[in-house]
Amino acid sequence: MDPAFITPFIASIQNVFSTMMQLPVTMGTPNIKMTSATTYDVSGIIGMSGDVTGNVVLSFPKSTATRVVQLLTGTEFAADSADFADAIGELTNMVAGGAKGMFQGKKKVSISTPSVVIGAGHTVARPREVPVICIPCQTDCGELIIEVAVQASAVPAAQAA
Repeated sequence: MDPAFITPFIASIQNVFSTMMQLPVTMGTPNIKMTSATTYDVSGIIGMSGDVTGNVVLSFPKSTATRVVQLLTGTEFAADSADFADAIGELTNMVAGGAKGMFQGKKKVSISTPSVVIGAGHTVARPREVPVICIPCQTDCGELIIEVAVQASAVPAAQAA
């Protein structure tokens, strides 16, 4: 995977968390993940298409997700509420949208509507040939991880149109 595809997600999560919640994010050492299981039990998932294809997952322990949602919304929601899932989806959307705008070379990239999955042991289907780069993050609310599985599209978006 091109390292230029990882840097935008690091910059975006730091920007979104500090701007929207005044919550600094400390990045850990990225590593390659070999399984389809997500790291934690709350995941916001966004697909990417165009010049870059794949998906991005923000995965949180439920306790971290609950605190982050409360900071983002100013309200405490139960993890099984639709508002909680909406807040995780919107946070994922902001991070992916910010990263999309930072891709070098003026790449044309579209992002999907976010999906949110809550529950221990869930998996995310990804293309087998795309490595999953996991970037651990630490905040005052707890840990989370960004799972990035993206690659350059075989056919650039400008040619596909």
